[in-house]
Amino acid sequence: MKHTSHYLSCHGFNIHYTAWGDAALPVVIAWHGLARTGRDFDALAEQLSAHYRVICPDTIGRGWSQWSNAPHNDYSFATYARISLDLMDGLGIQQAHWVGTSMGGALGLVCAAGREVPALKGRILSLVLNDIAPEISATAVDRIKAYAGQPPAFATVPELEAFFRQAYAPFGFHTDAQWTHLTETSTRRLPNGHVTPHYDPQITQQFFREVPEYPMWHDYDVLSIPVMVLRGANSDLITSDTLHTMQQRGPGLQGLLRCEEIPGCGHAPALNVPAQWQLVLDFLASAGARVG
Repeated sequence: MKHTSHYLSCHGFNIHYTAWGDAALPVVIAWHGLARTGRDFDALAEQLSAHYRVICPDTIGRGWSQWSNAPHNDYSFATYARISLDLMDGLGIQQAHWVGTSMGGALGLVCAAGREVPALKGRILSLVLNDIAPEISATAVDRIKAYAGQPPAFATVPELEAFFRQAYAPFGFHTDAQWTHLTETSTRRLPNGHVTPHYDPQITQQFFREVPEYPMWHDYDVLSIPVMVLRGANSDLITSDTLHTMQQRGPGLQGLLRCEEIPGCGHAPALNVPAQWQLVLDFLASAGARVG
C-alpha cells in the first residue's frame, strides 16, 4: 500500500504528514530524528500498513512542514508535544502506538509522560525508542550540533547523495535505490540553485535552551506502558550503562522494557530492512495484546 500526503494546522503551524493503511486500523505514529523527515519511515510504514494506520509527520522546520519564526522558542519538545496533541485531535486519534527515531523517540517519551501536555497522558499505548534513551551522550550531542547546524550545499543532487551516504553510514545497510530515496525525500533547493538537506539550520536551537531538555529520567520513571529500545550496536548516543539503568527503573522495573541491539548500525538504525521491521511488528503485536 502506498502513502497519501496531507497537511493539517497544529498549534499554529502547517504540518505535513504522510498516512499509510486503512483509517479503521489501530494507529502508529512514527516520528523522525532531529534533521530528518517523516519520509524516513516509508519502508517501515509500508510493512506496518497491513495491520496499522501509520502517520508520519514532518516536524516543524523539516520537510514540508512550516518553519518557525521564533526558533529558540518553537524548536523544543514543549512545542512539538503541543503539535502532537493537535495532530492526534485533528485526525481523531484517541490512542496510538509511537515509534520514534532519536529526537522522535524522545518526543514520544515526553508525550507519553504527559509532562508538557497533560492531555496526552494515557494516549500513547506503547513506545519504540530507536537509538534514544532518557540520557544521551554529550559527545554525540556535540557531533550532531556541529553537522546539523551547518548543513552543506552542493551544485547537484548526486553530490548531496554522496554526502548523505557518508554522513548517514551509521544508519546501516541501504540499497542504492534506498540512498537515492533518502536523498530525494530530504532535499531542498536554495535561491542560488544549489541543493541542501531539507530542514531549517536553526533546529539545533533545541540544544541551547536555558533549561536543558535532557536528561529525561523523570518522564521515563512515570511510564507504565510497554517500551522497546533499539540500540545501534555502534551507537555513540546511548551507552550500555544507560540501558542498564533503564532496566532498573520505570518500565524496566515493571517488566515492560525490551532492549534489542541492532548489528551493523550506529546512530540510528534506519528501520529499512526485514529484520528490523519484524522487531517492530512483534513488539507492536505484543503491546496491542496487552492493552486489549
